[in-house]
Amino acid sequence: MSKGKNENPLLSLLTSIIIPAVILSKFANEEYLGVVPGFIIALAFPVGQGLYEIIKTRKPGFISIIGLASIFLTGIIGILQLPTEWLAFKEASVPLLIGMAVVLSLKTRYPLVKKLFFNDSLLDMERIGKILDEKNARGAMEKTLKISTYMIGGSFLLSAVLNFILAKVIVTSPSGTEAFNAELGRLTALSYPVIALPSTIVMCVALWYLFAKLKKLTGLEFEELIAPELREK
Repeated sequence: MSKGKNENPLLSLLTSIIIPAVILSKFANEEYLGVVPGFIIALAFPVGQGLYEIIKTRKPGFISIIGLASIFLTGIIGILQLPTEWLAFKEASVPLLIGMAVVLSLKTRYPLVKKLFFNDSLLDMERIGKILDEKNARGAMEKTLKISTYMIGGSFLLSAVLNFILAKVIVTSPSGTEAFNAELGRLTALSYPVIALPSTIVMCVALWYLFAKLKKLTGLEFEELIAPELREK
């Protein structure tokens, strides 16, 4: 894998949350940018960031595509002045679709958890594989991966529920109005602490469970589990 192509978390935070929230809350009104132009400009930042990442990596993943689709749907709701209730369902549908994809990946040859966390770039798979075979623990490891997948899928389900509740509580004004833009900006700003943090905690618990079980099954310490090239850094 080529280095230097990782997403910049600070840039993503600015373009996906901070800048859109500020524009929607303070400038998407008749006094400054205008209701519709301000709305479009605010959404242009996360859209631009998402397209840039896809072009840079040249691998448009499922989550990236879903994220961009979500932003476009928000734009359609705002510009076409569709019922505000649609926003809550849209907000909930994105993490719900991702969570379903995570769980359904168990039925494929490449379960998502295995692809992301149980691979040669992160773990010493050759060493781990030999120990699992020696201890006849492949079945137990597969069960652990399945449970971890359900836990991570559950984190997205939690995110979907919190998204729906937050959108219903905050965004109550008709779409296409100055008040709608301000409420959408507030929703964007609150989405990280209210939604992302609890979901991230659940995901971290799932990863802790995965590595704790892996340590138990192999008898290796964490430093011995990770890939050799990572140990050298």
